[in-house]
Amino acid sequence: MAPHAEVGTGFSDGNAPTTNKDLFTVNSPNVVYTDKEINTKYTYRTTLVNETADGKFEAVPKETLYDFKVERKVPKTGMMLIGWGGNNGTTVTAGIIANRRGLTWDTREGPRAANYYGSVVMGSTMKLGTNAKTAKDVNIPFHDVLPMVHPNDLAVGGWDISGMNLSAAMDRAAVLEPTLKVQVKKEMTEMVPLPSIYYPDFIAANQEDRADNLIPGSKASLAHVEQIRKDIRDFKAKHNLDKVIVQWTANTERFAELLPGVNDTADNLMKAIENGHEEVSPSTVFAVASILENAPFINGSPQNTFVPGAIEFAEKHNAFIGGDDFKSGQTKMKSALVDFMINAGIKLTSIASYNHLGNNDGKNLSSHKQFRSKEISKSNVVDDMVEANTVLYKEGEHPDHTVVIKYMPAVGDNKRALDEYYAEIFMGGHQTISSPDDSSLFNVCEDSLLASPLIIDLVLIAEMMTRIQWRAQATDGAATKDFGNFHSVLSILSYMLKAPLTPPGTPVINALAKQRAALTNIFRACVGLQPESDMTLEHKLF
Repeated sequence: MAPHAEVGTGFSDGNAPTTNKDLFTVNSPNVVYTDKEINTKYTYRTTLVNETADGKFEAVPKETLYDFKVERKVPKTGMMLIGWGGNNGTTVTAGIIANRRGLTWDTREGPRAANYYGSVVMGSTMKLGTNAKTAKDVNIPFHDVLPMVHPNDLAVGGWDISGMNLSAAMDRAAVLEPTLKVQVKKEMTEMVPLPSIYYPDFIAANQEDRADNLIPGSKASLAHVEQIRKDIRDFKAKHNLDKVIVQWTANTERFAELLPGVNDTADNLMKAIENGHEEVSPSTVFAVASILENAPFINGSPQNTFVPGAIEFAEKHNAFIGGDDFKSGQTKMKSALVDFMINAGIKLTSIASYNHLGNNDGKNLSSHKQFRSKEISKSNVVDDMVEANTVLYKEGEHPDHTVVIKYMPAVGDNKRALDEYYAEIFMGGHQTISSPDDSSLFNVCEDSLLASPLIIDLVLIAEMMTRIQWRAQATDGAATKDFGNFHSVLSILSYMLKAPLTPPGTPVINALAKQRAALTNIFRACVGLQPESDMTLEHKLF
């Protein structure tokens, strides 16, 4: 086997990238810039609601004062992927190389150039405000709101149960154009994943023929945790990194059974790992190792990696975690359409979703236990939107929702997603949203090309959150608390994930508009800007 190697850091002289030059500054007494930090005093406005004895509501506006501080220095950052040799891992690695080198390549539709389309951070904008002279909106790249890592500067490495080098693995994945692959072949041939852990009961039996690059042992152990920790430390030292973000991009696991005394608390989980309990999954072992190395860990697959004990473990170590399951094609479309329909007062009564795909993810999901993990994550995406509308849906009422996934090798990575949305409208009428032939909404998703920018977004935003601290300002003579991090569970990542993980006891938000607004407005708060209201009163009062 070739020696282990990773993508170069992208730093030409071994130094950290230059700190972002501010595209804008905020002229406010509540915002102070230093060489190291942005310091902000922020007034957060919300509404508390009390229910009266006669079933009516009393709305009480509330203001809370917060201090934010953001480290301005952009750290040297690495991204380690579990499943590096899979479709997503090889695609995102080739994409970063292509962008870093400014590559172009020929296709039968004409020439193409490297880009980061599909990335919220790199491909979208945010309204900064209104031009003082022209009264037109001023929109800036999302990446320039705060000083963020650029994906071209990421060091990339990781683990895989297959020891195939990334060039060969890229060919096996059959995602990218041959004219692009030939240009990144040399670099990717030198990249070989680190050995990974493999517990056969957690992924489909049809994956066994790939499993030739393994850390010894077929069930959880402290030795596995320590080896993964060492891999993270070695990667960090090799590339002289300040931070490492770890992300699960590997196959969907079956759900781990939640058992009292096994994975219900942090202490019990560690004992279960030590004892090699059969209900500790590989992804949970990776999460525990990452937490111990203070490396944010993100789960991009639908399994229940973050059992209660894992969440408590992250909280105890003040470490960041996020998940679950990349929200790329069909589910993002579903989130948008359901949000639109219910907010328009249309009563959605059924959703039928059919998928067929031919990549290795589809092969793994042909096993029932692994499919069940995916079915749960794809089915729950409408729950909060339904619960929010008590006019359309009475207590316990919910649309029928069916999800089918079939493995069809011929279509490769070009997943076919067919949806039909059936709804009740005015005076007993019905609306069906489907394709022109009235059979389905047909969505062809080049799966890995949609997931790869999400992988990048999750890394860049998770890293950014490690540099943001906040505290509540003193009120009524109370002492001001010390600055602290956001909660260990990074719910701010929800826009990129099908089954958003939230801190215990907090609501799950699946509506795309709310998820995007939360991400945008937290970043705005960090620079002392209020949420954009879009009321445009300045255009209506003269």
